[in-house]
Amino acid sequence: MARMKFLCDADRCIECNACVTACKNAHDVPWGINRRRVVTINDGKPGERSVSMACMHCTDAPCAAVCPVDCFYTTADAVVLHSKDLCIGCGYCFYACPFGAPQYPRVGNFGTRGKMDKCTFCAGGPEADSTEIEYAKYGANRLNEGKLPLCAEMCSTKSLLAGDGEIIASIYRERVTQRGYGSGAWGWQTAYRETVEV
Repeated sequence: MARMKFLCDADRCIECNACVTACKNAHDVPWGINRRRVVTINDGKPGERSVSMACMHCTDAPCAAVCPVDCFYTTADAVVLHSKDLCIGCGYCFYACPFGAPQYPRVGNFGTRGKMDKCTFCAGGPEADSTEIEYAKYGANRLNEGKLPLCAEMCSTKSLLAGDGEIIASIYRERVTQRGYGSGAWGWQTAYRETVEV
């Protein structure tokens, strides 16, 4: 069975935010909430890199480990989802996630911020029946239609990859090999370096 994963190639990301816009449009995500965001390091300086961030659908998800009502679960495709029917909005998952993926849909005092919202890898929710109710809670269920997440499909430079983890790893491995360097493959070095994209 495939293990669905995201990977962002920092050498290709141009900070266009097409992935963020595609996600918001596909799922009618409320204003002020971003299931996906682009983070830029060393903005405007040599060595600047941008990375598209969202829920990384961890193998041992810390959000699931701290949830007091066990509303997080992992699908057969290794996508980490949560049930908004079970969620109590306590925010433990928000603090446990190293990527800041779970978010409150509203601002306000405890109890008025609503149930947590996060990236679903375009896999809908627990019902996975592509109904209007599922769409209203979780957004589009593209995996059920045999499609990949819209954020990755809309990435013009193909820096954001989504799909079977083994295929994603082989694509990235080939890119790094063609670039001819290894230690800076993730783009985190700070020294300026000329690269030629193949």
